[in-house]
Amino acid sequence: MTFHKEGYTSLAICVLFIFVLNAFISFYFPEAHVVKWIVYILSFLLFVTIVQFFRSPKVNIDTDDKYVLCPADGKVVVIEETVETEFLKDKRIQLSVFMSPINVHINRNPIAGVVKYFKYNPGKYLVAWHPKSSTENERTTIAIENKEGVTVLFRQIAGALARRIVWYVKEGDVVEQGAQFGFIKFGSRVDVFLPLGTEIKVELGQVVKGGRTILAQLAEKPAPVKAEPVKEKAEAADASETVKTARPVKNTVNKKV
Repeated sequence: MTFHKEGYTSLAICVLFIFVLNAFISFYFPEAHVVKWIVYILSFLLFVTIVQFFRSPKVNIDTDDKYVLCPADGKVVVIEETVETEFLKDKRIQLSVFMSPINVHINRNPIAGVVKYFKYNPGKYLVAWHPKSSTENERTTIAIENKEGVTVLFRQIAGALARRIVWYVKEGDVVEQGAQFGFIKFGSRVDVFLPLGTEIKVELGQVVKGGRTILAQLAEKPAPVKAEPVKEKAEAADASETVKTARPVKNTVNKKV
């Protein structure tokens, strides 16, 4: 277990605040032992909260191109068919994961491939489970295309508490499945848009883990139609041409009377 780099500033501010608060109480209220103990306890709880929120546990990730990994820790709150209107502009299966403040907030790539689309959208700060948070809240939209040509789109969505989205990718990047692509601070949501026909492996309300839980299995692409060999086509064309140009042979044998 380590401390994530995105929490360095928050931890520094927290430690400074605790130091100043405790120094103030000790200097101006040296005899208020009950108040000091209350402040000590609250300071400890605040410090633990910051540390646990920005924790970065070691994760063993098993990669597989046919599976879609969960991009974040949390709980599945949406599984439905919808229309993705920003980039794909077609019907998709939307799967949403809500991250509470006590979850690990590291975001991971659900598949490996090339980043075909990235866009940051400023917006509102509706609660993460609000139906319109996916389209109206501050968010980033990322689409990755794998080596089979299948595109999976996903969004980091800020919530009522999450006021900062961090991302580490851009268009054209080649990314690995399970690698970190971003971080959202203090509660949020991640939406994943999967192709129709994808086999969903989780249930509504299920607790999931980023980089470890398999969200879905991508459908295999249909085998290409085998083209007719060129040689056979040429032979067929020659035969057809022979039939068209053939003329009846004149009968030169005299009929016997």
